[in-house]
Amino acid sequence: MRPGLRSFLGTVLAMALFFAAALVMADEYTQTITSRSLATFDDSAAAANWIVQGSKYATQGYPQMNLVRAWPEALYGRNKQSKVLFALGIHSKFDRKSYNYIEIIPAKKDSAGKLQPAALPIPGRVRTLDLWVWGANYNYWLDAHIRDYRGIDHVLHMGSLMFTGWKNLTATISGAIPQSRKYIPRYAGLELTKLVIWTAPDEKVDDFYFFIDEVNVITDLFETRFDGEDLADPETLNNLWQQGSK
Repeated sequence: MRPGLRSFLGTVLAMALFFAAALVMADEYTQTITSRSLATFDDSAAAANWIVQGSKYATQGYPQMNLVRAWPEALYGRNKQSKVLFALGIHSKFDRKSYNYIEIIPAKKDSAGKLQPAALPIPGRVRTLDLWVWGANYNYWLDAHIRDYRGIDHVLHMGSLMFTGWKNLTATISGAIPQSRKYIPRYAGLELTKLVIWTAPDEKVDDFYFFIDEVNVITDLFETRFDGEDLADPETLNNLWQQGSK
């Protein structure tokens, strides 16, 4: 082969490999970043599907939960359009100071009409979790618990509640928390299992309120398409398997 032809073919091959690599990288890093709501308390039916419970020193009859006409003005202003807006309110008391806690747990009614814990699925590969909290300057802090596809719980430290009024608290999801698998189906989403308020052991706990609103995530909804992807969906696969050659 002539030297000039070899050089030309080598250049063409190098360009082909470059563009192929570029396409692979473009596919790997393609993103569809968007915001999704996990919980809003403006729908009274959906907002009723929560359980609130306190640790062992909780005063009898507490904590209490209620929907109240309140909202973060940073989101809705003074609501001049008179939208129906609610926040989830918690009223709590403890009989003694300690590392007390209050759990706020998403739930669903079972066949007997009793509320049972039911984690909230998080769409996509989540980047951040955020929510609005109304604080009264108590030395408390907030954690969020998320569960991965292996059933392992991870604790996100949302931050201190030692502030006054509404504040948006945000936590970044660590890359160490798995959201995909090696095998098909690769996507393995997370679930929000509960929110937990902790009290500092030297802080006043005999009577306090706090409010929560707008639990959201920033998430990547992009999924690489492939030939035969329908067979990766468990429901579709089960239906096809049941039908067989009938």
